[in-house]
Amino acid sequence: MTSAGRRAAGVFAPALVVSLLAAAVALALGIVCPARAAAASGPVVRAPAAILVEPATGDVVFQRDAHDERPIASTTKLMTALLTLERARLGRTFAAVPYHAAPAESVIGLRAGERLTVADLMRGLLLASANDAAATLAARVGGSRARFVRLMNRRARELGLHDTHYANPIGLDEAGNHSSAEDLVKLALILRRNRFFRAVTNLPSATLKTGSHPRAIVNRNTLVREVPAVNGVKTGHTSTAGYVLVGSATRNGITVISAVLGEPSEAARDADSLALLRYGLGRYHRVTGVKRGHAYAAAKLLHRNQRVNLIATRTVRRTVRRGEYLTPRVVGAPHRLEGPLPARARVGTIELRWRGRTVDRVALVTARAVPDATVVQRAGGLIGRTLIVLAVAAAALGSLQVVLLRRRLQRRRRARAGGTEIA
Repeated sequence: MTSAGRRAAGVFAPALVVSLLAAAVALALGIVCPARAAAASGPVVRAPAAILVEPATGDVVFQRDAHDERPIASTTKLMTALLTLERARLGRTFAAVPYHAAPAESVIGLRAGERLTVADLMRGLLLASANDAAATLAARVGGSRARFVRLMNRRARELGLHDTHYANPIGLDEAGNHSSAEDLVKLALILRRNRFFRAVTNLPSATLKTGSHPRAIVNRNTLVREVPAVNGVKTGHTSTAGYVLVGSATRNGITVISAVLGEPSEAARDADSLALLRYGLGRYHRVTGVKRGHAYAAAKLLHRNQRVNLIATRTVRRTVRRGEYLTPRVVGAPHRLEGPLPARARVGTIELRWRGRTVDRVALVTARAVPDATVVQRAGGLIGRTLIVLAVAAAALGSLQVVLLRRRLQRRRRARAGGTEIA
């Protein structure tokens, strides 16, 4: 399937990005200032295909030919990882299958029949990008390599990865094994919902303790080892695909996901990925839209000269682009209240608005209990209203008397003036 002329969507489908929870990590001082500078000028990226996504908002922050179908090398293993996580328990053990690697391939040296846990095979797959681990997982999870590849393609269709097709579970150069920058990021977002996946891809190194002997492995994603903000995801490289990296970074509760494809070198791959991640981290921040216990309205109590504050029941914090705001709007709150009401009685709603739509609703409740008005308070209210009516009536009567008196005086003056003229 070709994709010439297709354009990346400005906002990712909500179904693929909801429920994303990423742990915030401290960012090294060396990335803080460059991130702000990049946010002002935009990222300088030379990759032929690239994308940057902020998943909490669904924003595609940057894209270049993000739908181009390209060979993806070992980032193919992201789908191998997803199917394994969905179909096998991490504590289960699998016997390694025979695998004859070419000299340039990445392997962890599995011997046929050697038994490792799924968790250790996944660590080998994701950190060392081990082809023998991928072959074993495919054969054991799918029943055969061919059946596993069919499962990979079926899952890609189910997830709406329209630019993606698999020919093997490893990422070796083969006709029909391709994806796009956007599809790779979508897949990474789904995988990052899994705690084990997030933890493993954020490791600089690991020791595989199962198998015939312990194995020390290193994460091939050098940015995870060198830049504290970077916490994933997966590298890839073949002579046809070039250098590929799906990356993620977190700072102050903001997580961004990037992908670069077709890079000419590992250095270019890392430089472009870091430029994208820094740009995204500098462009967004977390803000408080509603604060628990804060008064957003007040209501007057009937029959007494008192008011009760109406407060929010919970705090809402959201990720927004710098320069944007969250706007709380009170809906359905009464201007007057009559007791009895308990403390925290719901009397309205706070709607949180962002980009012209409601993104959250929070209950608005009474800050304290509202007792019923006493007989004296009710009587006092009645007497007070009666006195006000009488006072208004007296004032009106007094005004009328003044007007009438003025008219009498005017008539007398005119009468006196007429008598003088006759004389």
